[in-house]
Amino acid sequence: MTDLKSKTLPELTDFLKSMGQPAFRGKQVFTWLHRGVRSFEEMTNLPKALRDQLAETCVITAPTVARKQVSALDGTRKYLWELSDGNCIETVLMQYHHGNTVCISSQVGCRMGCAFCASTIAGKVRDLTPSEMLDQVLFTQLDSGLEISNIVLMGIGEPMDNLANVLRFLELVNHPDGLNIGMRHISLSTCGVIPGIRRLAELGLQLTLSVSLHAPDSETRSKIMPVNRAYDVEELFDACHDYFQKTGRRISFEYAMIDGVNDHDWQADLIAQKLRGMPGHVNLIPLNDVAESPFKPSRRIEAFQKRLESHHITATVRRSLGGDIDASCGQLRRKAMLEQAKKGE
Repeated sequence: MTDLKSKTLPELTDFLKSMGQPAFRGKQVFTWLHRGVRSFEEMTNLPKALRDQLAETCVITAPTVARKQVSALDGTRKYLWELSDGNCIETVLMQYHHGNTVCISSQVGCRMGCAFCASTIAGKVRDLTPSEMLDQVLFTQLDSGLEISNIVLMGIGEPMDNLANVLRFLELVNHPDGLNIGMRHISLSTCGVIPGIRRLAELGLQLTLSVSLHAPDSETRSKIMPVNRAYDVEELFDACHDYFQKTGRRISFEYAMIDGVNDHDWQADLIAQKLRGMPGHVNLIPLNDVAESPFKPSRRIEAFQKRLESHHITATVRRSLGGDIDASCGQLRRKAMLEQAKKGE
């Protein structure tokens, strides 16, 4: 079955022309798909014969809500979506004064193995298709009734480990006949997959690159982030400098504050040294407790922030949202998996 929603408008037009349809049918179908229809019968300006033909050979992806939690503290919504194959992924909708931001997943599970993250505990199952990424934006918007203005690819999975599909998703969500969300309203996060960073630099997309740094020294980073053994932090900083030189875009560095591991003054000093000559923003993240992880939240966030600022580094502490609804990456999916496992015992 052909996944129409993963096709670009030119591809969709060519596909329908191959079925003997006029070119304008491509835009009609594209528009319907990007409105979040769940069946071809909803495409009322298409001839019934064409709708029947599409239903026989094509599929419209559409997840179902397996679980939804809404924070009583700040209105943050977390969705556990069930996909057509029974796998589940997470999406989080956060409300800010500047607009509504949706945090989407790029994979079912993750193989990067970061020691403090719930998303990676059960490993990677598979990549998400462009349509399954788009669906998270579409159906979160439809279910919540809130217009999405910003997207962050920081949910379950490593976007650079599924780069071809992610780039296709970006093209689709940016299209003026679709959701038309501009690249400057999109952030893409990576744990440091250097070939992906260099590929983005070549493309010159105007999105915001976020790098999950979490330690500026190779010894510490290798202990908590296995990716550092493949792409050392020194190479990562080099790639980031090259990215800035080619794109002129400031990079955001994500930094989960772990007690006694990466919150020392010398590590703040080292970050400042490595970022010299490149405008960067360090986003300090209060660590969320993960039951399977031995790591605890740092008690030195404010001191670490002041140390960075003493070096003229822009450093902010991420506002914690959805603390009462398992809003951190992978927590809700992990909880559902454990509950399912108990039922099977």
